[in-house]
Amino acid sequence: MERGDLGAAATLIIRELGGEVFAFLRGVLHDEGEADEVFAATSERLWRSLAAFEWRSSLRTWMYVIARNEAARFALGAKRRNVGRVPPAELENVVAVVRTETISALRSEKRDKVRALWGELSVDDRTLLLLRIDRGLEWVDIARVFLTNEENCTDEDLTRESARLRKRFQLIKRRLAERAREEGLVR
Repeated sequence: MERGDLGAAATLIIRELGGEVFAFLRGVLHDEGEADEVFAATSERLWRSLAAFEWRSSLRTWMYVIARNEAARFALGAKRRNVGRVPPAELENVVAVVRTETISALRSEKRDKVRALWGELSVDDRTLLLLRIDRGLEWVDIARVFLTNEENCTDEDLTRESARLRKRFQLIKRRLAERAREEGLVR
């Protein structure tokens, strides 16, 4: 890859991180079609904004920030229509491969039963669980994903948001454990 080749860099990032981000979106949105659309928008936004990336976080965290923002846009009905919009051919191929590989890996029955309980949670609660449990992100990175104006936040803002999210995480885990016992999934 040549220095300054943003298309090749975006392709590499999507190939490396796309599977986990698509699985994350599928877990948050609980609909393969919606996850597919939001993943395409996430990939396109990453592609277009790569030149502006400032390394204030890891590429992985940044891609989750983009994915969460795109999921929020979708949920609010502000999603862009696909009519007349054609992503770069390379992007289309990468996205198709990632989707196919990821979907087949997610078809576990046991996982589906647990995810059904997650479906009772709000999108933000599911996002928090997925980022912490499935993706193993550090609390400060999760805080960056949740802060709406991450570029202008202070270290104090990140610390406060991290603490708030840790407490919220504990409450969600407790609530899920209760529901799992009610459903007979655990004793």
